[in-house]
Amino acid sequence: MEKEPITVSGLQNLKAELEDLKNIQRPKIVEAIAEARSHGDLKENAEYHAAKEQQALIESRVIAINDIIARANVIDVTKIENDGKVIFGSTVKVQDLETDKKISYRLVGQDEADIKRNLIFFKSPIGKALIGKNKGEMISVTTPSGERNFEILDVEYI
Repeated sequence: MEKEPITVSGLQNLKAELEDLKNIQRPKIVEAIAEARSHGDLKENAEYHAAKEQQALIESRVIAINDIIARANVIDVTKIENDGKVIFGSTVKVQDLETDKKISYRLVGQDEADIKRNLIFFKSPIGKALIGKNKGEMISVTTPSGERNFEILDVEYI
């Protein structure tokens, strides 16, 4: 069982999701199943089958979250001395050398990754290129849309 790195906020979000699933979603779906059962014939009862499918999704997510929490290696970068090196959990400000656009990325675990919020998986192409580099270094990343070049402007442990 391999440990998975996760940020403090990522662990808090997973625990909140688990609480919601167990204490709110699960009871609602049990109620929906009971309601659908009361409508009679289960073979042709679409409400019942949809509720059972939803229940299976909830239960599989509960199992997945419990597994992630059990394997979690919580990394709090605020307690690490910032030496300008890009590490898991750090926030990296880069400049795209072709467009001059400045972007901030935070390197996170797989379950936390959300490109819309600039949270990137540390094993993604950009994440791999950034890990271990220092402020001021240039990196080249092969992405599906082609090669991109960045300069690391700043590294924060926040």
